[in-house]
Amino acid sequence: MTKGFKVGRILGIEIHLDWSWFLIFMLVIWNLGVTFGDYHADWSLVLQWGLALLAALLFFSSVLAHELAHSVVAQSRGIPVRSIKLHLFGGVSNIQRDPDSPGSEFWMAIVGPVTSLVLGFLLLGIAGSGSQTLRSVQNPAEVISNLRPVPMMLMWLGSVNIILGVFNLIPGFPLDGGRVLRSILWSLMGDLQAATRWASRVGQSFAWLMIFGGVSMTFGSQIPFFGTGVMNGLWLIFIGWFLNSASIQSYQKVVVQDILEGVPVQRMMRTDPPTVAPDVSIDGLVHEHVMGSDDHAFPVLDEGRLVGIVTLDDIRGVPKAKWEKTRAEEIMTPRESLTIVSADSDADHAMTELSGLDVRLLPVVRGEELVGVLRRRDIIRWLQLESEA
Repeated sequence: MTKGFKVGRILGIEIHLDWSWFLIFMLVIWNLGVTFGDYHADWSLVLQWGLALLAALLFFSSVLAHELAHSVVAQSRGIPVRSIKLHLFGGVSNIQRDPDSPGSEFWMAIVGPVTSLVLGFLLLGIAGSGSQTLRSVQNPAEVISNLRPVPMMLMWLGSVNIILGVFNLIPGFPLDGGRVLRSILWSLMGDLQAATRWASRVGQSFAWLMIFGGVSMTFGSQIPFFGTGVMNGLWLIFIGWFLNSASIQSYQKVVVQDILEGVPVQRMMRTDPPTVAPDVSIDGLVHEHVMGSDDHAFPVLDEGRLVGIVTLDDIRGVPKAKWEKTRAEEIMTPRESLTIVSADSDADHAMTELSGLDVRLLPVVRGEELVGVLRRRDIIRWLQLESEA
């Protein structure tokens, strides 16, 4: 999983924008600008598009607030959160591990939709919608035509936040509602894997309902909140496909964690990785190591001590004309910036680190000494052997 474009840090959590976010951001601005123009032709273009830009920024700020709520509760339960990424479908918190109890799962999941709902009704209240609240959620365009700029923007923001909260409460794993369902099943069954399996099946069922609903919309059917038409139908099909894939992958992740739990890293690590000296030139590194193997990263050792790792990406960042005079220690990632595991660490923890950091290799050390490396392919090979056994 790529981290995307880093924009800042809140409460110690890095905030990233996936490149797909820029697409949805522009689409939201375009949709709002056109909608505002349709209902208020007397407004200037600067007002229409300026309001659309501000509304889009505030909307994604509320999506960020939704994810921050998840993250803050996770941190309060002792679960690390490395980052939050906003993307095409909203946002996702990079929570480092699953909660250790049904109660933690429940509160971590429910707080996101509750945050969106509270924000939504608060914004509608500020907009002075009164009895218009329900109608504005069902069809915002029906209400906003008679509103002034600021109340209209708040009305739209309130409506979409309520829709966001309600949608996330759908009991389709891995949506928040699906995680609430999993926490309840987990509490009743006492088995996280079984609870995840059933929550995943419910999630896939809802996904297929969305897909069938989207198909029917393309043929003229009217579905509440989603409308009708080819474009709306295709969008719903796309969301259903995404939910189905995410549900399957989330269950597979839990199965993998269950297999790896309690298995020490030393049982699957590579004990004889190719290493390089700090003073080796990039030219020597390429011809003596890179060209003779399929490795993408090389630990850098100084008298047996791990001092860093140099990767193919590091090499690509140096012009070829400078390869002879540039040494590995000048371009490597230093030890202090590396995520390191011990030989006794659980493999499921190492797998989480590999996934969360978007790296292919983790150094395995004992004190200052490098005793091996753990690669994604090593874990995959272990899983294949376990599945065939």
